[in-house]
Amino acid sequence: MRLWFPRDAPPADWHEIAELRAEHGRELDRHIPPFLLDSPVSRTGCWIATAFGFAWGTLWSIGRVERSGELFVFRGMPRFTHARGGVCVGRCFLTHRASEPARVRDHERVHLRQWRRYGLLMPVLYLLAGRDPLRNRFEIDAGLADGGYITE
Repeated sequence: MRLWFPRDAPPADWHEIAELRAEHGRELDRHIPPFLLDSPVSRTGCWIATAFGFAWGTLWSIGRVERSGELFVFRGMPRFTHARGGVCVGRCFLTHRASEPARVRDHERVHLRQWRRYGLLMPVLYLLAGRDPLRNRFEIDAGLADGGYITE
């Protein structure tokens, strides 16, 4: 299995890979106790993640901070403070970019909904899903094209 990066052309069978990984993620969710998903527990975890993201963004952001719907967008973050083009931590989107298309913010809002569903399980589950966006169920569910991973 070769790790795919957005600078490469996606493999011809990426649709099949993505659907299998998304289905695998839904299967894993069936083993998580229901009181941890979409619950006061998960929303508390999202709140804690937001507090951390806000502190991290406040510490490192040299760009403007803005509100985009429910997201706080911290711009001008040094690249070492996040992966890829940015990262969603609770309600905070941390990015080095000065701007991005609306579809990227839509992609990040899906990640926010994932934070609300999984709470502090989110970073663990995300790491287990792997760095390859074509195999990471969270990136697949948020929209690979909207996240800039593929072109349609």
